Amino acid sequence: MNRFGISLEKKISRSHEVFVGRNILDRAALLIAKGGWARRYFLVSDARVAALHGERVAETLRKAGLSLESVTMPAGEEAKTMATAVAVAEELLRRGADRASGLIALGGGVTGDLTGFVASIYMRGIPCIQIPTTLLAQVDSSIGGKTGVNLPAAKNILGTFHQPKAVFADLEFLRTLPAREMVNGLAEIVKCAVIDDPGLLELLEERAEVLRRGDDLDALLPIVTRAGEIKKKIVEIDEKEQGLRRILNFGHTVGHAIEAASAYTLPHGEAVSIGMAAALALSQRLGHLPEADGERIVALLQKLGLPVRLPADLDREVIMARMEHDKKKTGGVTHFVLLKRPGVPFVNGGIPLEKVGEILPRPERKTPRREKTGGE
Repeated sequence: MNRFGISLEKKISRSHEVFVGRNILDRAALLIAKGGWARRYFLVSDARVAALHGERVAETLRKAGLSLESVTMPAGEEAKTMATAVAVAEELLRRGADRASGLIALGGGVTGDLTGFVASIYMRGIPCIQIPTTLLAQVDSSIGGKTGVNLPAAKNILGTFHQPKAVFADLEFLRTLPAREMVNGLAEIVKCAVIDDPGLLELLEERAEVLRRGDDLDALLPIVTRAGEIKKKIVEIDEKEQGLRRILNFGHTVGHAIEAASAYTLPHGEAVSIGMAAALALSQRLGHLPEADGERIVALLQKLGLPVRLPADLDREVIMARMEHDKKKTGGVTHFVLLKRPGVPFVNGGIPLEKVGEILPRPERKTPRREKTGGE
């Protein structure tokens, strides 16, 4: 632990440090300059984030001595496509980016995933640095080196493992994040607590009201720090998702199918929250999880303002069809992460999809479609 929040020293083949703190952009710029990972950098952000933060971040990086240009991509999950990746790569080529160049992703999960993907394939791989600006990206997508783009039928179905050189999560970026997007990010924190840290689960229960408001960054800092530690620890043990890393998919098999069925209009965290409720119900149905533990976690999700039932306008059959395309499916078997108790997850690959369909949470009310926001 240091003044940034996290600086974990354990290394894997291509590990990276994760720094979490407040007002750390100046120090992040100096560390990037000191890192010497590239001679020339391209700051990639979407139009909304560029308008909110692009000029300030670019100026800070240049003051640290970086040679830097900015590249803007479209905003929103609908832009997370191969077409956008090709457009960014073509822009890099037009500007003369070479193997001595590096990319800096400034934005939410869409920007981070797509920028990392382009970095992994441009000239067979160039460095990438993550500066996440949403809570969801700070605790999840920026850490671990997963990159990717979507196809209409499946999320992140095209992608690579490409570890960033470093992740700098400055909580001050969250001040411009809409309230719904703050709540959206809490889902991945709950997931980390459920699969690895009952103590964090208790802390989330204690601070649920404050966290839902999203206006107390001091209360949020140790929680973001701990969630980052959990994800980084698991990734360092299993970088390529051959075993342990699969537990990070708790709630995601159903969650990703829900996202795809909504044409990516439902936010990732909300979809994963519903997916976690389904995984808890399935764990109980199969006799693995005590009912009280399942009810406790569902109650926390609701207290944080996260949904636990399907939107009324989503077709359950479409969701089931999307699960057939899950990228973690092997040998015709879909793997589900289930729970025995908080902190004790396990992977079960022998569950027929029809059984999953039986426990999909019934619609409670129509969920408003995701508004366009300036925080990603």
